Amino acid sequence: MPKNKIYKPGEKAPRSGQYEIIGPRGGHTGKERTVVRNEPMPPTPQRGQKYKIVDPTKH
Repeated sequence: MPKNKIYKPGEKAPRSGQYEIIGPRGGHTGKERTVVRNEPMPPTPQRGQKYKIVDPTKH
């Protein structure tokens, strides 16, 4: 799984871990969400935002 892949809200998480919310133009928001593998990504606070994994779980 590439670490720089971007995921949309509603897509299934390929791996459990911390996902950072990325702004509509690709900027960092500094906000993260914990998502469990095969669960859908939660809705983002603003339209056009996406997710990028920053800290996968070790197990």
